[in-house]
Formats: sequence, C-alpha cells, structure tokens
Amino acid sequence: MISPRRSYRPELVALAAALFVACAALIGAISIGAVAFPFGAVLGQVVHPDLSTQAGRILWEIRIPRVAIAALVGASLGLAGMLLQTMLRNPLVDPYLTGTSAGAACAIAIGIAAGIATAALPLLAFVAALATALLVAALARTGSGISHERLILAGISLSALFAGIVTLVILLSPRASTSLSILAWLGGSLAGRGWSDARVAAIYAAIGAAIALALAPMLNGLRFGEARARALGVDVDRVQWGVVGAASLLTAAAVSVSGIVGFVGLIVPHVTRRFVGTDARLTLVTSMVLGAVLVVIADTVARSIDPPLELPLGVLLSMFGVPIFIYLSFRRRAA
Repeated sequence: MISPRRSYRPELVALAAALFVACAALIGAISIGAVAFPFGAVLGQVVHPDLSTQAGRILWEIRIPRVAIAALVGASLGLAGMLLQTMLRNPLVDPYLTGTSAGAACAIAIGIAAGIATAALPLLAFVAALATALLVAALARTGSGISHERLILAGISLSALFAGIVTLVILLSPRASTSLSILAWLGGSLAGRGWSDARVAAIYAAIGAAIALALAPMLNGLRFGEARARALGVDVDRVQWGVVGAASLLTAAAVSVSGIVGFVGLIVPHVTRRFVGTDARLTLVTSMVLGAVLVVIADTVARSIDPPLELPLGVLLSMFGVPIFIYLSFRRRAA
C-alpha cells in the first residue's frame, strides 16, 4: 500500500528556523556581556535558579530581564508593523505612523524637564503614547471606519508638532544634564530596565498580541482590498479599529521601556513576507519572532562593543537597518 504523499510547507520550515534562531539569540545574549558566562552556566541557572551566587544575581537581576525586555520590544514593534502594513497595504508604513513615539517623546521630555522621578517615566510614556494613538484614530475616523489617508496625515502632523515641542524643551532647559537625559531617551536604550518594567509592558503587549492574532483570518481577506473583503463577509470597520488598537498597545508598550527604537516595525515585515509569504496567520507570528531576534542582537551589540559604555539602541538599529532596507527595496524592484 502506497502511503499518502505529505505536502511540503516551506513557510512552516522558515518559521521553525526563525524560532531556532530566536532561541540561539536569547541564549547568546544572556551569555555575552561585561561578564561573560559559558553556555552551561547559563543553562544551569535557567533550569535551577540560584540567586545566592554572584553569577545568579547578575543573570537574574540584570542580564535575563534586559534580554527579555529586548525580546518584548522587538516582538511588539515587529507585530505592530506587520498589522499596519497589512491593513493599509503599504510596505512603507511603520508602527510610529500613529504618532505613539512622538507623543511619548514629548511627554518624556516635559517630564524630565519638570523633574519627575525616573521610575515614573515609563508609565508616563505609555499613557502619552496610547493617548496620542487614540487621538490619531479619532482624527482619522469617517463614519464608523478609519480613513487610511487621514490616519497617515494625522500621524505625520501630530508627530511633527510633538517633535517641535521636544526641540523647544531641549533648547529651553536650563541644565545641560536635562537635555542630555532627553536625548539619551530619544536615542533608545534598555539600560537600567528590570523585571518591574517587563511585567508592566508585557501586560499591554500581551493584550495587543491577542487582539492581533484574533484578527488574522480577517486580515487575510483585507489583503485583497476593502470591497472584496466586504464581499467575503469581513467586518472591515471592526478589523480597522482592532488593528489600530492592537498596534497602539504594542507600540506604546515598547516605547515605554525602550524609548524611540525605530526601523524594527518597518524592516521586519519585509523580511517576514519574503520567507513565509502573506498568510496573516504565519506573518504575524513570524514578525514577532524576527522582531525579537533583531532587537535582542542589536541590544547585545550595543552593550558589548565598549563596556561599560553603551551605544544608543535606536541609532545602532538605524545604522545597520537602513542599508538592509535599501538592499531589499532595490532587490524587490529588480525582481
């Protein structure tokens, strides 16, 4: 008897490979730093945590929470970028289109200048980012749906306004230390972040991710245009509001703990579609995995080049990411 032929799914193989790379990146990032740890020591601490040793304290109080936050930031931005690019059918859209980063930056700049405690800044950034996203969505509303053109224009307009306010705050700050603190946050960094920051951001990121994954089947219909999606029975208005809400939660959660870390939500969806196609059930998950890998590797490089000094995470990602994006864009055009 001839056994049935199994279908080969290259996109599933690509997803499995991405998960393997993610695990390797996480272990490598935990091992590498000012104090290096062999693989066996890291694995032993993960399986049997022991905070009575110096190695255990370094790993569980500094290294592991930072790597976890890096993965959270990358996964959130990668997923948010894929959501918005799929809904707007525009490969040049990124999560910061909704103005979340600009709103958070403005709030942080004002908060630092006003002397607000450092511990309260992540919460301030999250609230400001989410409020800005809701304002952009309200400005883009037409009837019961969201206008793509209005969403883009509102996001760009508010981002420009908030950028001007940030510049004004920096110029008017009486102390140089205040301006440097604002610029450091704008450059993006995970320095000093711990489990408390991870727990707060993870809650909102998890809600956003759950909404996004629930929308995956309807996003597949939306890829063919709103008219055809409605003909297929997709509630387009509901999907649009869901995407904007989920992307806003994800981006706000990321910005609140990392500052401005651009480019992740722009490049990751491009790479994802190249390897797993356009099925939203695969692209959403793969974008999370690849986004996490990208930020974990970038943060590891940022803190390992010249310890104890650190390069700004957002600047490093831009330096390496822009050439990659240009290469992918020209390669796609040539094809």
